[in-house]
Amino acid sequence: MLKKIFFIVLAWFFIMNSYGQQADVMRIETTNDLTIYYPQYSDIDLACGKMPEKTDTNVLFCCEAAFTGQLLKEFKHSNIAGHHVSGGKFYRGYKCKPNTGCFVFYQNQWKFLLHTYADELKLAAENGGMGFGQNMIIYDGETQPSFRKLQSKFEYRALCEYHGKLCVIDSKGVVSYASFIDSLEKIGVTHALYLDMGGGWNHSWYRGNDGKIVEIHPKTHNYTTNWLVFKK
Repeated sequence: MLKKIFFIVLAWFFIMNSYGQQADVMRIETTNDLTIYYPQYSDIDLACGKMPEKTDTNVLFCCEAAFTGQLLKEFKHSNIAGHHVSGGKFYRGYKCKPNTGCFVFYQNQWKFLLHTYADELKLAAENGGMGFGQNMIIYDGETQPSFRKLQSKFEYRALCEYHGKLCVIDSKGVVSYASFIDSLEKIGVTHALYLDMGGGWNHSWYRGNDGKIVEIHPKTHNYTTNWLVFKK
């Protein structure tokens, strides 16, 4: 009888301990050189023209995605590097030589693509998804030719597939581009697509597990054009 009571009390303890607990919306890992963000998303989009509001509780993480062409006061889709899909609609961007790859998300699946991706952007639009072009750093485990000088020092960021999961990976502080690539290679990233950075362009934020907003880079300006957005 005492044994039965013990197990009943133990079961009650675990139920009450877990009751009302909120599931994680963000998981973060670090290495010596990198910070890895895993938004616990159910949807992904490309916001264009206006950065998502921090009051939108559906947004878990957002950051700049494709390059921007000119510093314009008004927003134009044609000022975004490469054709892109936002909210299930296809838009034409400007031709950008560094855009060797693409990322698409539709029908609850994501893909990294190298060189040829026009058909996938079309499918993303037809299926209410998203997609954008950028420079492919690593594709299927193979490092691609660099579009910028390897000695260039900045804070870098990439959208990655790592251990079969989608994540955003940042360098820890200012490093050479060669060092950033080397750090991605060392941890075994399968795919890595460059994300736009630089002062103001790197302005980004995520929602912590307590619901509070955490800014990764607080500096802003008025010339950013598009954002990769992870949603609940």
